[in-house]
Amino acid sequence: MLVVVGGHSRNIGKTSVVVGLIRKLRDRKWTAVKITQYGHGVCTHKGEACGCEAEPEHPFALSEEYEPGRTDSGRFLAAGAERSLWLRTPAGELARAAGTLRKILKQSQHVIVESNSVLDLVSPDVFLMVMDLTCQDFKASSLRSLDRADAFVVIDRGIAAPLWEDVARGVWDGKPQFLVTPPNYVTPAVAEFVRTRLSAPPR
Repeated sequence: MLVVVGGHSRNIGKTSVVVGLIRKLRDRKWTAVKITQYGHGVCTHKGEACGCEAEPEHPFALSEEYEPGRTDSGRFLAAGAERSLWLRTPAGELARAAGTLRKILKQSQHVIVESNSVLDLVSPDVFLMVMDLTCQDFKASSLRSLDRADAFVVIDRGIAAPLWEDVARGVWDGKPQFLVTPPNYVTPAVAEFVRTRLSAPPR
């Protein structure tokens, strides 16, 4: 079974949602995958150079984390994931790693992926999108995948209406929304929603 966690912008809590789901659903023995795309020397996850680029002769880089720690992949292990992988590709070239991604999915019973772009390659059993109404940025890739979300994890910042523009509320108002307050990014309701979806027949 595959769970994907995306979000409309950088640094709004996607990793924390993945960590929370792994911790509350540890019985699923997760393989966790973080996908980072980079371009022009700038990491599209952190918005600055971070040295995550693959070697020039390779289309992508895949590494496995073996020790719990403060890195995102280390946090996945600390939360209880059985495996934690970090996949890096140039921006717009994730398809070149499609074969490797499919092998990971076949090898693991339950996989959780932090990414929006992976939706171009797979159809998850559950897709959660993290929303921060105070963050004005709304990535084009996120807008394309908005209608595919099964539910939205909305970060409680004390406002009721989003600051972003040109995004039709009807696309997401009609789907389940879970209000969460940091540092608790996954409430019992979020965990139960995912657990129920994972118990349903595969899509």
